[in-house]
Amino acid sequence: MKYTVLVNKNNRISNNYLNKIDLVMTKNVLEEDIYIEQETYNNYLKLKKFISNELNIDIGIDTAYRDNNHQERIYNHYLETKGKDYCDKYVALVGYSEHHTGLAIDIDVKINNDYMYSDDNFDLAEPVLKKIHPYLHNFGFILRYPENKENITGYNYEPWHIRYVGKIPATIIYENNLTLEEYLNDFGCILYINKPKDITSFDVVNKISNIFGIKKVGHTGTLDPLATGVMLVCVGKATKIVELLTAEDKEYIAEVKLGIKTDTLDITGEVLETRDVPKDLNIIETLNSFKKTYLQEVPIYSAVKVNGKKLYEYAREEKKVELPKKEVTIKEIELLNMNNNTFKFRTLVTKGCYIRSLINDICITLNTIGTMTSLVRTKQGKIDISNTNCLEEIESNNYKYYKIEEVLDYKTIEVDSNLNKKISNGVKLSNEWNIKDKVIFTYNNKLLGIYENNNNELRVWKNFV
Repeated sequence: MKYTVLVNKNNRISNNYLNKIDLVMTKNVLEEDIYIEQETYNNYLKLKKFISNELNIDIGIDTAYRDNNHQERIYNHYLETKGKDYCDKYVALVGYSEHHTGLAIDIDVKINNDYMYSDDNFDLAEPVLKKIHPYLHNFGFILRYPENKENITGYNYEPWHIRYVGKIPATIIYENNLTLEEYLNDFGCILYINKPKDITSFDVVNKISNIFGIKKVGHTGTLDPLATGVMLVCVGKATKIVELLTAEDKEYIAEVKLGIKTDTLDITGEVLETRDVPKDLNIIETLNSFKKTYLQEVPIYSAVKVNGKKLYEYAREEKKVELPKKEVTIKEIELLNMNNNTFKFRTLVTKGCYIRSLINDICITLNTIGTMTSLVRTKQGKIDISNTNCLEEIESNNYKYYKIEEVLDYKTIEVDSNLNKKISNGVKLSNEWNIKDKVIFTYNNKLLGIYENNNNELRVWKNFV
């Protein structure tokens, strides 16, 4: 169930979504049977109990889920009684109402022992409803049509209309004063994740996409299922800077078992060969010899494409293919410990280096065979594993996300309204700030774009507006 589904004047609800809604029946303030989406209702009950206990405010549901016929009756009623101008500001056409999702609730508040229909008793109800708004996000709700956002939502301020989106999206929307439209279209952040073992990088991306309710999510460097550690995930507009973060150096701690070789070059693969390990191997000297730049052969079990086909697909089909080589630099490498036929080392490498291939090359130099048994990415760029969150922490809303300007090591310049217009339109600028590489421009603390030096002239690298 996608709780951030966008239904507004420009986005009609899909039949596919309608077929997936899990509705439950309850009563509204008039004791009429109404329907509401199951998780939305569960969290509404928690919200109702909280504000009753903490604020001494009693709320009830006026309306929640509406089918097409219900919405049509409401629209025609207001069209007849209040006119088209009113409908354009407050009432959606059939198929374009949030109430079709089952995630939207119009709430009434009890004043003087009577529930006040919020629309008809605005002056009485609105001050009470405002007291509730700061607590909505704790239960996964947002104020769907806030003040001064009419040009974005398409509807006037409705203090009674709340919408379930899930706790993480609701918290971000509340803390950043966003609408659902702005969250889905303009929000961007970077997560520092400690990837667990036995899931793919794609699995992590898919999970984050579901948690945040945002489709556009990408990572900045694949980790095999065997590997754990630092994985930077870009959400929303932050996917525009994936290439900058991917290019950063990465630090790993790897463990190797000598005397065994597998087809994948790690312990998860099929064993191809075993042999006795020579005694008195000079591992320290060999590791030191790899502190260099060299052409590294890409492993057959990788996603690198050759002739439009991924290498692991050739491997699975048992087809021969010439493995490409890429230039990599091993900046640092050191032995951490050795025990019998296993050893552990730390290394700092450039973009594109495969630690499995590095281990294979080390073993060839040692005149033996070996395979990787564990791998931890301990650092990517300036991001250390100690600063990461596990997926469970993110799911429980106990995590930190980072803005684009916080992650990139470029100068950030807050501009005036004149430059705001120019940058928003992608106009090239004179390099009055003496920028050598790239620069980040913001306006009212909102990211506008990243420009780069091109022959001492600043030109758009990425636009964010």
